[in-house]
Amino acid sequence: MITTCRQMQQCEEAAFTRGVSAAALMEEAGRGIANVVRQFAPRPGSLVLFLGKGNNAGDALVAARELIADGWKLHARLCCAPESMKELPREHFAALGGRLRVVEDATTFDFPAGPLVSLDGLLGIGAQGPMKAELQVLAREMNALREHKHALTIAMDIPSGLDGDHGDASQDAVEADVTAVVAQIKAGLLEDGADHHVGRIALVPLAELSKCEGDPTALTLTPSVLRTWLPRRANDMHKGEAGRVGILAGSRGFLGAAELACRGAIRAGAGLVTLLVKEGVYPLIAPRVPAEVMVMPVDDYRDVLDMRFDALGIGPGLGFDDEKEIIEVLRQSKTSTVVDADALTMLAQHPEVLDQTAKLPRLLTPHPGELDRLLRNFPGWHGMSRRKVVESLTDQASGRTLLLKGARTVIATCGQPTLFNTTGHPGMASGGMGDVLTGVCAAFAAQDVPLHRAAGLAAWLCGRAAEIALIRDFIAAEAVCANDVAAHLGAALLDLKEGRF
Repeated sequence: MITTCRQMQQCEEAAFTRGVSAAALMEEAGRGIANVVRQFAPRPGSLVLFLGKGNNAGDALVAARELIADGWKLHARLCCAPESMKELPREHFAALGGRLRVVEDATTFDFPAGPLVSLDGLLGIGAQGPMKAELQVLAREMNALREHKHALTIAMDIPSGLDGDHGDASQDAVEADVTAVVAQIKAGLLEDGADHHVGRIALVPLAELSKCEGDPTALTLTPSVLRTWLPRRANDMHKGEAGRVGILAGSRGFLGAAELACRGAIRAGAGLVTLLVKEGVYPLIAPRVPAEVMVMPVDDYRDVLDMRFDALGIGPGLGFDDEKEIIEVLRQSKTSTVVDADALTMLAQHPEVLDQTAKLPRLLTPHPGELDRLLRNFPGWHGMSRRKVVESLTDQASGRTLLLKGARTVIATCGQPTLFNTTGHPGMASGGMGDVLTGVCAAFAAQDVPLHRAAGLAAWLCGRAAEIALIRDFIAAEAVCANDVAAHLGAALLDLKEGRF
């Protein structure tokens, strides 16, 4: 559920009325936050706690206590003397004793080589307005540690200095890589621009706060939601029942896009994948694609209209030499179709086709530049939020789903809750990621997953696969490429089944 801060506070108050203690909630939250650290920083190193006076600091201290056994060395930056903290965090601070080293300036402290993690325990959802000076100093220091020493910053519930309802950032607001959100997603975390401070969202469930009033028209993508959407295979299933995917992609100079789309479809479980290309491209692409992919040369892309496919993926690296044929496929095909890249540009040049296909099963997957080209025909929509734009493009088109790529991917379909993705990292800002996504979307669509859900599954899995690449391959985010995402989709599927953050 997506809630306001006040709705979350009311939920907590109701729990206290039922006899739930703040200490019990803090224990559960702290243990969950420790698990977030374990997932995103699995190799122990130096953990720096940035602590305010309130219970947010208590959550951080409980998490730190749990992580000691993993080998983490604990350091703390305090905004006040420990005796000025609230009762619960003061008790947890005292319990850690000599295992927690207080430092005066983390930016000048000589940490040993290895992972460096900052845990933001300055402010919780009750904070309003600009940060106090003593907290602003610590937030600035945390950001400097991230910028200059490449620390991984993990915020708790909301990054300190960010408005939990509206997403507005005060001066020196914490820039988190991961935000471990406690119990329910706060609305401000999903606002345009907030992702700069929020980063990856990991939802830490609290049983006593699991039911809360909130926005029923929107949903964040978490494993608890997505696992129910993932098809479960029967023991006697055969490849024909796992979905036949046809991919129209690739042209001279852009063969890699087709290859990546095919890899995405295979790794997402498609039973049969066929790449359709023109005769002149066939000898170039056939040796490149995985052995499991069938490559079919065609004289005219419109031939696909007479072929048996459960889903189509159209656009990656396609070029514009055959625009007339592709437009007719988009106009006429009754098959669930993922439209990406060059095919989206063709639609922008033929806006009438958008109207003509409004009731046909179409999943459009633009990045912001491709969306801008689509919106040139509808200038009244410029200036809207990302959520409003995708909802406006789908609310009168019963068959259309729109997935707007970005740091916080947004997905809309008429009559369905708008979806916000939680996974991924800045290393995905590189070529080919969307091509893999096209293949993954098509694979799920071919398995009879509705396009809205197929888009949600694909967005989460691609983002999680990119995260796994960092951990399994021991590489930096900047080194992650689209092939890495395709290669780790199987591990991402397993994480989804097992309920990882």
